[in-house]
Amino acid sequence: MPGGRLTQQERQQIALGLADGLAYAEIARRLDRPTSTVTREVMRNGGPTSYRPDLAHRAAEHRAHRRRKPAARAQGAGAAPQHAGRDTEAVREYEETFTTVFMQSGLPKMTARVLACLFTTDSGSLTAAELAAHLQVSPASVSKAVTFLESQGLIRRERDVRRRERYVVDDDVMYQSTMASAHSIAHLGEIARQGVGILGPGTAAAARLENIARFVDFVSESIARAADQAREVLHTKSTER
Repeated sequence: MPGGRLTQQERQQIALGLADGLAYAEIARRLDRPTSTVTREVMRNGGPTSYRPDLAHRAAEHRAHRRRKPAARAQGAGAAPQHAGRDTEAVREYEETFTTVFMQSGLPKMTARVLACLFTTDSGSLTAAELAAHLQVSPASVSKAVTFLESQGLIRRERDVRRRERYVVDDDVMYQSTMASAHSIAHLGEIARQGVGILGPGTAAAARLENIARFVDFVSESIARAADQAREVLHTKSTER
């Protein structure tokens, strides 16, 4: 049934589709499922080259069993606060979908899980203990993830009134991340242009590097300009409300 949990037979069909080189959308169409369901299923179970339907089914059963445990455990002292009235299962599924999207963009799984957790928290701010409790992972795993996210401009650190370190995402996070990406692309252009002089103007290699430099210069400038324009428009709209 579309919307329900995947069956073992459906997972076998996903594996067959992957073996035949079918796109996620085509596999989903044959199963009468959303493409996001198939994408999430494959990405959180090893990816298209390592997906094993039996292992994936056992992992899903384990997750379902874990979610049936008393709610008190999930609301322990270090857990992230939950909004009353929300469907906890639906929120969890959405977090997993968000995590899959971040993984497809190149983020490691734990880093993607931490970012998705922060993005879907009303406060946009959690301590390491709250993240570890919510994701049921070690504090060390959280530490590695937030260090990477901070280096990419996706989160920032601050201390609350109790002097606890908190990890924060806010309305400006995508602007900061986009600008960091633009700067990274621009740096690639600088390095490529250095190679022109080293390899010798007029050579095929130098010409190739010059083309790369010109391309990434244009892209990085366009990204930065679009980010500035978007922030200005959105900021203006938010202040007019």
